[in-house]
Amino acid sequence: MADMDKTLTMLKDLTDAKGIPGNEGEVRKVMKEYITPYADEITTDGLGSLIARKTGQENGPKILLTGHLDEVGFMVTQIDEKGFLRFQPVGGWWSQVMLAQRVTVVTKKGDVTGVIGSKPPHILSPEARKKPVEIKEMFIDIGASSREEAQDWGVRPGDMVVPYFEFTVMNNEKMLLAKAWDNRIGCAIVIDVLKQLHGTDHPNIVYGVGAVQEEVGLRGSRTSTFKIKPDIGFALDVGIAGDTPGVTEREALGKMGKGPQVVIYDASMVAHKGLRDFVTDVADEHNIPYQYESIPGGGTDAGSIHVSDGGVPALAITIATRYIHSHAAMLHRDDYENTVKLIVEVIKKLDRQAVDKIIFE
Repeated sequence: MADMDKTLTMLKDLTDAKGIPGNEGEVRKVMKEYITPYADEITTDGLGSLIARKTGQENGPKILLTGHLDEVGFMVTQIDEKGFLRFQPVGGWWSQVMLAQRVTVVTKKGDVTGVIGSKPPHILSPEARKKPVEIKEMFIDIGASSREEAQDWGVRPGDMVVPYFEFTVMNNEKMLLAKAWDNRIGCAIVIDVLKQLHGTDHPNIVYGVGAVQEEVGLRGSRTSTFKIKPDIGFALDVGIAGDTPGVTEREALGKMGKGPQVVIYDASMVAHKGLRDFVTDVADEHNIPYQYESIPGGGTDAGSIHVSDGGVPALAITIATRYIHSHAAMLHRDDYENTVKLIVEVIKKLDRQAVDKIIFE
């Protein structure tokens, strides 16, 4: 693999970090480390969302950028007498991407390696081979011989279980494979936007947020929005890539490498029309490629941002990503860089007059 540049090192640090909803501490620490040099102040909300403020103009409008810290994973619910772990998915999983996958159980005594157990084909009936195993039938094998041994290793109900996967730059070096792109890529965009605004004039106050608990109901973005009371909100997240075999354009339009996705509709929000038009106008002006996306199922942090406090014009901007909500997802570095570029240009133009026009027209 080529020597990792600073951006790749940051992306690796963010995706390697382990953090499911309610257990985001490790990810928050990584994001805080990277964003602190570009922020005037770092705070948190009561649930643990990270809030980095960067003031361009003291009395300018407040612009919120949110990426979420949490990734989909599992929680240990019980340990049986033989030392196998029963678990609860935390966030949305499809049973077919889970069997025989390696996981890490994070305990107070340290990390314990496990694998989601599966039966060999030799003992399955022809009917059973065709039928997906239900998640509630699955278990995690950590190699313990008894409940007591598992407990001695520090395993307790409530411990988080995180997919294990190694960050990889592929043969096409623009293609990046990792766990937890959903949504460490959003956190990375927030960091990079603040970095690019560092030392420049912008007519507003930017709040870069690493929100907690998005995957279980967009929770941290709600609490952080109430705390910040922004004028405008952006959610930065992964979107669906519809460019693999078997996915039709009717199901998903997004293509990797074709620019940020402007989400016009999803299950959590109808995009704010004025803000959407403002963003696409800026993209057109700067020749930044973009694509439209609508997602009938699923939502982003913009879903809770826009109905928080007195209501906030909001927009989700996403990166087309393959294989999300599994152990390994893939995205295109150009999309990441174009999204950062777009958000920076948008922020430079969001003065009080532009914000009032978006809200009132």
